[in-house]
Amino acid sequence: MTESLNQVLAQADRAMPESLERLFALLRIPSISAQPRHAQDCRDAAEWLSDELASLGFAARVAETPGHPMVVAHDDSAPHGPHVLFYGHYDVQPTDPAALWHSDPFRPAIVKEADGREVIVARGASDDKGQLMTFIEACRAWKRVHGALPLKVSIIVEGEEESGGANLLPFLKAHADELKADVAMICDTGMPNRTTPAITTGLRGLVGEEVTIDCATHDLHSGMYGNAARNPIELLCGILGKVRDAEGRVTLPGFYDGVTDAPAAVRAQWKTLFPDDAETLAPVGLSVAAGERGYTAVEQIWSRPTFEINGISGGYEDDGFKTVLPARAMAKVSFRLVPGQDPARVREAFRHYVRESLPADARVTFASHGASSGFAVPQDGPYLKPALAALSDEWNVPAVSIGSGGSIPVVAELKEALGVDSLLIGFAQSDDRIHSPNEQYGLDSFHKGVRSWVRVLDRLATAR
Repeated sequence: MTESLNQVLAQADRAMPESLERLFALLRIPSISAQPRHAQDCRDAAEWLSDELASLGFAARVAETPGHPMVVAHDDSAPHGPHVLFYGHYDVQPTDPAALWHSDPFRPAIVKEADGREVIVARGASDDKGQLMTFIEACRAWKRVHGALPLKVSIIVEGEEESGGANLLPFLKAHADELKADVAMICDTGMPNRTTPAITTGLRGLVGEEVTIDCATHDLHSGMYGNAARNPIELLCGILGKVRDAEGRVTLPGFYDGVTDAPAAVRAQWKTLFPDDAETLAPVGLSVAAGERGYTAVEQIWSRPTFEINGISGGYEDDGFKTVLPARAMAKVSFRLVPGQDPARVREAFRHYVRESLPADARVTFASHGASSGFAVPQDGPYLKPALAALSDEWNVPAVSIGSGGSIPVVAELKEALGVDSLLIGFAQSDDRIHSPNEQYGLDSFHKGVRSWVRVLDRLATAR
């Protein structure tokens, strides 16, 4: 480790009380983007962040959108090295139900848990203000010691991530020349456990679909028409039940075109982290992986495509009992996709299968609910290995590449608008209760997060 890096790490340690004060100031702003009454609070958060970045020497501004504003900042004081674009969001989820909070969600407090670990409790502590501030405080430490960052840094902070983010992609496209960088870094992710740092290198995409089957002109008396009249619930259940086979594989033709397994070395890391499916599933009251055979539970979640029935309805659903034969049945289904799959082709394959499965007197309609592609960081790219090495140095544990079963739209949007790949580096824990009452972020996550970003910036400064 160079003396230059040592000095910055020491500064980050010394400044931790002041860093926490700044985080608490941001957490006190109730920037709930989904609720119109908090529009001014969202603007206040954007202006607070812009002022903080300007105080560090960034060329920072609050940029207008049709919705809540963006914060955009640039620092090009470094004479060499790659250009990185950091993304975070300042908006937070609503706090309902209020009665379940142990304290005011916008009056951050440090609480000691039963195991002695100290956590910051507040809405946005983990998602995403705490994570966002780890990066800003790392930049502050570099600036205070050396007066400059080790590489060129741009920052964009969104204000609508928790309410759909409709304005982000148009903004990125409109400002592509200004924001284009060598690599993007996103902090809205976590670690697989308390001690192992990670970079999320794979995200699944999504196809959401609503399917409705109509048969008779109106609901019928089952005693008068049962057997003779087509039952759309029975029909829909039968159709959906055949989308997976006995091995858990999706049966749609061409569904697995372009799908490849995660690299063997990465799967071996995951096996070390999660050696037992029963242990992986225990927190949700399950014990046996139920999906695609031949893959562990974690592999199924992080790196395999899937089909799920998210909701189904039809007929009489109120209290009591009614002998009705329904005229209509509806289901909401989704496909989680991995890199190599085309969302449009998957959607059309599903619709074709349903249409071909319909008997006489049955009609089907579809409604789309979004689509996105899977994402993967190339394992041999120029920035992944240096970033993993930096995290390993800080945590004294080999950093790992992990996947995510969910979708983070900004990753695909950055790729589409700017042509840039992303490194997803975050320090959240599975018990941070994001989106729930009593959201928290560990003091260790915040402190080690700042130090980790100090090291990542140092390592990436010489990467190409």
